[in-house]
Amino acid sequence: MRKIFPDAKSALEGLTFDGMTVMSGGFGLCGIPEHLIAALRDSGAKGLTVISNNAGVDGFGLGQLLETRQISRMISSYVGENKEFERQYLAGELQLEFNPQGTLAERIRAGGAGIPAFFVKTGVGTLVAEGKEEREFNGERYIMETGLVADLSIVKAWKADERGNLVFRKTARNFNPMMATAGRACVVEVEEIVPTGSLDPDHIHTPGIYVDRIVQTVPEKRIEQRTVRQRETA
Repeated sequence: MRKIFPDAKSALEGLTFDGMTVMSGGFGLCGIPEHLIAALRDSGAKGLTVISNNAGVDGFGLGQLLETRQISRMISSYVGENKEFERQYLAGELQLEFNPQGTLAERIRAGGAGIPAFFVKTGVGTLVAEGKEEREFNGERYIMETGLVADLSIVKAWKADERGNLVFRKTARNFNPMMATAGRACVVEVEEIVPTGSLDPDHIHTPGIYVDRIVQTVPEKRIEQRTVRQRETA
């Protein structure tokens, strides 16, 4: 089956619907599938539950889907860079399930591995533990967290071959590889597509068996927060 699609819109064709759950990879603005996010916005699908470490920034990344009111619920770890997110949440327009960052990563990894639940110490005795099963192991308290799966995972990688084997680069490996395994369908945007067999097998981070569709894009590579020093006068 040919996995390569000409653009982000065609790569998502037939995979989006109202009320779906979407995993979106990346960390801050690093390694986010910005073209697939824009195509998801243009699809018009609404009532989305989005699982992502963060919610982009105003006007870019997942921030675009917040502006169009297509997201109804977020499962996230850090959302502090998006004022529209804050406004919608405080106004009761957006549901939010906060997760400690490591817990969120493990919930996604567990979902991809077919593990329905696991126990973790993080969050014991805090608001995170409310409503969750608690057990004691070796004299320590743990709470139960469930694995996460999605109808669609949208992922950003550096390179792919024609079979969908993926190589990620540096910080872009945060969340993207595990999300690729936890979606019922996985669509990946990459900077470069190479012939099958040209990637060193030892350098492949995600096997192509997890990848359904690939699209080659040119990344924008925005800076999330620009901090500069005042120029010294001569």
